[in-house]
Formats: sequence, C-alpha cells, structure tokens
Amino acid sequence: MKHFRTMPSLAIEQTPLRGALVLTPAIFADDRGFFKETFSQPRYAQAAGSDAPFVQDNVSVSRRGVLRGLHTDPRMAKLVQVLHGAAFDVIVDLRDGSPTRLQWFGLELSAENHRQLYVPAGFLHGYLALTEDVVFHYKQTALYDPATELGIAWNDPGLAIRWPIDAPPVLSAKDANNPTLRERGLA
Repeated sequence: MKHFRTMPSLAIEQTPLRGALVLTPAIFADDRGFFKETFSQPRYAQAAGSDAPFVQDNVSVSRRGVLRGLHTDPRMAKLVQVLHGAAFDVIVDLRDGSPTRLQWFGLELSAENHRQLYVPAGFLHGYLALTEDVVFHYKQTALYDPATELGIAWNDPGLAIRWPIDAPPVLSAKDANNPTLRERGLA
C-alpha cells in the first residue's frame, strides 16, 4: 500500500488498486475497553471521494476455513470490516479501462487491527475466515439484487490469488460452481 494520510479520527491508505482504500478509525482505549467511530457519512464520503449513500448493511458469520466469494454487483461500492475474529479479504479490479484491471489485492481485516476496506463499484470481493466465529460487516451503496450479482471462481487460475489456506475451503454450493472470468467472457 502507499499514500498514507489522515483525517480527524481516520487514517487512510491507498491500495495498489486505484480507488480502493484501507481505512483505520481512531481507537480510544482505556481500562474499560475501547470506542471507535465505524462510519460517518461526511468523513467517509470525503475519504472515498464519493457521496454515493450507503443504503444497506449486512452481517455474515463464518467459521474458520469458510470462503465467501468472489462476488460483484457493478452498481455497488462496499465498506467492509471484521467485527469479531479475522479474515483475509480480497478484491479484484474488474473495471473496463482501468490500468489495474484483473489485478487483485488482499489484506487481513480483524477485530484487533480495526481496518476497514472501501471497495469501489466494479470490483470483485471475497474473504476467507481465518478464525472461528468471524463476524463480517458490509455497507453497500445499492440494495442487494440477485439479478445483478455476478460470481467468479475463488480459485480462478487467471487471477492466481494467493489465499492463505492449507486445506480446501468451505464453500456454498453457489460459490463452488462459479465460473472463471474466461468462462464468463470477462478475461
């Protein structure tokens, strides 16, 4: 990652994929625990350079070894974070004309590192649960619509994503049958 800057209560890092950002809110901790701001519309809109409103929040719970993805909906940007546990989060740039098209970026998101990932519209997204009971939170700029969702194989050889796994992941039936980018005519 490169280009580190801060705003009040928010550190912002540019990833190698233009427009995708790692955001880390300020943590205010003492002997009682901690407090953090997980979202503020004006602050996050300024950070992302977009005023598209987030209109839907989702939470998923996964056990170690569960892999969810790769999914996209070209209409929506996402802000994702782990509220409990740890996950390896991956995005792939699918934007036509982008200089980083078909490149991927991955990082660990965890309750301990407090990182969030802003995923612009036009990216594939997926994650692998690294611990038991991973609680994963998504904010989306469009309502979920199965008619506009697109899935790509998590192990697409054309992407060569280096997932941190040593055993076959646990997949949904839908994710286990996702085609490759080439099979979808996107590579």
